[in-house]
Amino acid sequence: MRFTCAARTDVGIVRSGNEDNYLMLSDRGLFIVADGMGGHAAGEVASEMAVRLIAREVGSLKGLDNTGASSRLAQAIRTANDAIFSRTLAEHDKRGMGTTATVMVLLPGRYLIGQVGDSRAYLLRNGALHQLTKDHSYVQEQVDAGLLTPEQARVHPYANVITRCVGASVDVVPDIYFGHLQPGDVILLASDGLTGMLEDEQLERILRVDGGPERWVDRMITEANRRGGLDNITAIAVKIETIEGPTGEYQVSSSSGDGMARQT
Repeated sequence: MRFTCAARTDVGIVRSGNEDNYLMLSDRGLFIVADGMGGHAAGEVASEMAVRLIAREVGSLKGLDNTGASSRLAQAIRTANDAIFSRTLAEHDKRGMGTTATVMVLLPGRYLIGQVGDSRAYLLRNGALHQLTKDHSYVQEQVDAGLLTPEQARVHPYANVITRCVGASVDVVPDIYFGHLQPGDVILLASDGLTGMLEDEQLERILRVDGGPERWVDRMITEANRRGGLDNITAIAVKIETIEGPTGEYQVSSSSGDGMARQT
């Protein structure tokens, strides 16, 4: 499988610190976005712990079928939850901290996503953008119950209230998603600092412009900041060039931002 990828995070215009973290390990086809929460820089600690521990626990999924791979990913997220929750109990200033976690692993001809919280994964295919994940949030529950429209949910005063996160309680249940990949597909992982500022239609327009992942993530963050930059902003874009290739091997045409990082 050959792909190009890029990632970037930005503090935004309003916040003084960045509680987002991301991880992009292109040689393993592993990508994570985590949006932390909690006072006294605790959110920053939670998101850093999540990306580091999940990456360690996922390891290599080579040779695993869908059931085995999804079980490994879910357990990795639960292991990060255990560590973060234990730290909230042990350190008074870390109480109440937690983080979202949206994790994608590229497998031969397909993707695997594990998600907790409201950091999203999208798929652009044939010029149309589709949201792959569903937010674990108060307003999403209201939309599902027919009490709010998606338009009302975006401007609701509780739009940023999430109902599930990594580290807030003794256990967590991640949602797991599988899907097949096609050449030309683009997958976007993003914290709500991006999706709260830009409508899906605006994200779609950016991803349809020539230029590739690095240009796309730069443009998205610039636009989010131009519209107010109310929160930390993180985006990872991955474009699938070809599916064919030796099983379990990745060929990265180009990448930007490899590794774990935070930029302010």
